[in-house]
Amino acid sequence: MLTTRNKDIASFSFGVGSHVHHLKPLRQTDALTLFCKRALSSDPNTLCPPELEALARDLVGKCEGMPLAIVAIGGLMSTKDKTEYEWRKVYDTLNWELSNNPMLEVVKSILLLSYNDLPYYLKHCFLYCSIFPEDCILERGKLIRLWMIEGFVKDRRGMTQEEVADTYFWELISRGMLQLAETSKYCRMEIECRMHDLMRELALSTSEKENLCTINAGRVAREGGKARRLSIHTSYANIQLGTNISQLRTLFVFINDMTELPSGFRLLRVLDLEGVPIDKVPDEVVDLFNLRYLNLRKTQVKELPKSLGRLRNLETLDISETKVESLPSGILKLQRLQHLITYRYGFVDEQLTFNYIKGMQAPADVWKLKNLQLLYCIEANGDIVKQVGNMTQLTTIGITKVREGEVIELCASISRLSLLRRLGIKVSNEEECLRMDALSSPPALLQTLSLVGKLEKVPLWFRSLQNLTQLWLSWSRLTEDPLSYIHALPNLVELHLVNAYDGRKLWFQAGFLKLKALFLWNFPHLSEILIEKGVMPSIRRLHLHWCVELKTLPVGIEYLSNLQELQLWFVSKELKERMKSGVDHPKVQHIPQIFF
Repeated sequence: MLTTRNKDIASFSFGVGSHVHHLKPLRQTDALTLFCKRALSSDPNTLCPPELEALARDLVGKCEGMPLAIVAIGGLMSTKDKTEYEWRKVYDTLNWELSNNPMLEVVKSILLLSYNDLPYYLKHCFLYCSIFPEDCILERGKLIRLWMIEGFVKDRRGMTQEEVADTYFWELISRGMLQLAETSKYCRMEIECRMHDLMRELALSTSEKENLCTINAGRVAREGGKARRLSIHTSYANIQLGTNISQLRTLFVFINDMTELPSGFRLLRVLDLEGVPIDKVPDEVVDLFNLRYLNLRKTQVKELPKSLGRLRNLETLDISETKVESLPSGILKLQRLQHLITYRYGFVDEQLTFNYIKGMQAPADVWKLKNLQLLYCIEANGDIVKQVGNMTQLTTIGITKVREGEVIELCASISRLSLLRRLGIKVSNEEECLRMDALSSPPALLQTLSLVGKLEKVPLWFRSLQNLTQLWLSWSRLTEDPLSYIHALPNLVELHLVNAYDGRKLWFQAGFLKLKALFLWNFPHLSEILIEKGVMPSIRRLHLHWCVELKTLPVGIEYLSNLQELQLWFVSKELKERMKSGVDHPKVQHIPQIFF
């Protein structure tokens, strides 16, 4: 299947039989409904006030039934006062000549209006997203860190820079300038977004005019251009650089055939080599005194240079999913470091094993990096467990290879981390107990919790996690049903249970009012799931993987009226046969996507 906006391309035969399907614009009633859902999203009924109905129809009419244009204008109107004066003012600025402009130009005009209406502090954040390739999935955390380092985030009284940047992200989402990725709509393990291709086209042209960034896709960079940011999308053999590379402050590389870094980038502040197949950190990197952001994620790098400590201004270091196993002692010289991302994964065939997620060895004095806000994740040792409580700026921490005898001291340290929002703990082997009941008072702001290891019982303090949105319990192998301890958590959106319960029956009796995603993996003895009516009213995704004794669908699945996706992977032969035969079709006919 080929999709294009160019009719000439669509009509080309390509030497095979083909059929051109022309997408029809939305009908007026459907277009108005879509517009009202976006423009009046704060109203639970999304009903248009009578005094605005005529203007709403006129605005929708300008969009000519194109969903992208409708969503963009609706996002813009959602930020305006619901008065005839404000809506009329927007309508009067839509200076289109519909009879003369091709359809794409109409969409561009709408999008340009949405861009021009952005507050000044959001414009550079939006344009910056065009640095990434088309259809690239963008992680919220990564974007936020980059915006901060690039100086786009302004100070606000009573808020950290990360909190301010987070508001920027969600404002761009609400205005329709960025789109949440599909997985992020139902679960929030890592919130991701993307730019619509037309939005990106607008951002690219505007970025070039404002000299924000140059995209190198095989063309020579504009002579005389003043852009201080370069993003390389072409093959390394075809790279043609302009004459001003020595003035670059930001370099992104999105190619898979680069083995060395071009020379001359001595003033870089941001260097992103994610996925580039290098196995050694280029020698020039440690000479980049101004470097604040270094991303080596998914490279083949095996070790960091001992002279890494020369990067005294570094604030973010991402070496996740590399082959690096230990941090050099020189990292202790990076006193401005705020984000240290070091997690690693095992091989695909280890996905169900205890050792799939790995930390990284760190110097015993890593706790002396007092400005660290994100540390995920490192291997425990005696000093780290005792001293991590002194890292009072931490909002995220992950620690692996915790020994059973260290848990009490670790809990004492965690109780001192009042700013903590994300916590991950994994014991040293699957037979060690994680005695988390030693944590008498968990951090009040905790939003994400991951515990990997055997639990003798569910800690009573679970019930106090009023802000928790995500919970992972892995290899807990509890003998009691854990649901009664967590069903009443008021903000729980995502729940992962991986080999967490040894029982045969899971009974969802009550609660889980905001839960949108439930993942049940590797339950070797589970043979029955019961769901009472009214439980999990908001759930959108349900995954049942490696539940080999489960011979029937969950009893009560028909009550989950908002369920959008059901996955049944590596389940019993009996359950597969029931799904293939259609005997359970009446129970699941309301679910749009079913995989088994």
